[in-house]
Amino acid sequence: MRSIIASAALAAGLAIGLSPASAQTPLRVAGNFSQNVKQVDIERAFFDALGAKSGVPIAMNYNPMDVVGVKAPDALRMLRGGSFDVMSVQIGMASRDDPFFEGVDLIGVATDMAGQRKVVDAYRAAFDERLQKRFNAKVLALWPFGPQVFYCNHDIKSLKDLKGLKVRSFTPSMSAMLEHFGATPVTLQFSEVYPALQRGVASCGVTSPTSGNTGNWPEVTTHLLPLSVSGSVQGHFINLDTWKKFSPEQQAKLMVQFKALEDQLWNLAITANDDATACSTGQADCKSHKKFAMKLVEISPADRQAIKDVAEKVVLPIWKKTCNAVDAGCSAKWNETAGAAAGLTIQ
Repeated sequence: MRSIIASAALAAGLAIGLSPASAQTPLRVAGNFSQNVKQVDIERAFFDALGAKSGVPIAMNYNPMDVVGVKAPDALRMLRGGSFDVMSVQIGMASRDDPFFEGVDLIGVATDMAGQRKVVDAYRAAFDERLQKRFNAKVLALWPFGPQVFYCNHDIKSLKDLKGLKVRSFTPSMSAMLEHFGATPVTLQFSEVYPALQRGVASCGVTSPTSGNTGNWPEVTTHLLPLSVSGSVQGHFINLDTWKKFSPEQQAKLMVQFKALEDQLWNLAITANDDATACSTGQADCKSHKKFAMKLVEISPADRQAIKDVAEKVVLPIWKKTCNAVDAGCSAKWNETAGAAAGLTIQ
């Protein structure tokens, strides 16, 4: 009898000791595409260590999105529906559900990383507010893959040579740019591009030098035009219902860690892409990427001006029409935030 009473008392004591704060919150995370090796390595290490570094009790389940069968355009809807707690979102593809989000990375608005970061920081609050309202999710981090450049399996010398080619696109504004130059945009997520280039379904693909190199695109392309048209801004977002399970103190600790992740991924975008370009084109100063023998196409002043012109004359007017159709104040909000940071105004 005493042993039964003692056991009951012990069980009661253990139950009292297990406070809600000590219980682990499960996090189902869909990360980036596994072909983006450097980004996935950073993500995996980050999420594996997140509980220990933040001091927040978390039970982590991380997988690249292609491993768990996630399609990039479906990310926001899956996040809203609670299929995953945290997702790495390719904003350009997911923005087809709401064009407002593409305002963070419109073609030709920011063509270097310093300018891109100003635009992202200026648009962040408006982006987060809309994400919470429309998709029951919150921004944890916003970061770029890096300058988006052209990998082609045709002899190209300038943007004019894109005419008549099928070119991989992953944002509506990128498709508008390609059509302006006479190309046919082919919407493909990253994991689909290599076989498309290999089979001739696409003649060119647009991605960052790092992603192209680690994804082995130089195996199926011959010419690299390193003209940056955008930054391919990504996001790490969390379902709001999951976020609200954490106390304000825990949320603050988690945000500190995600700010460190964001900074690390920005640094990768800034520092790694020059080396990736050198390696993809067989340069002697290639250091840490795979070495190939693509032809490096020289960027002409005319092509730089062409990207600026297409942004102001084509991309911004089309985006204004599309976005204002779902939110009458969309372009005005962009002008106040991202546009002010970029020195551009949508008329």
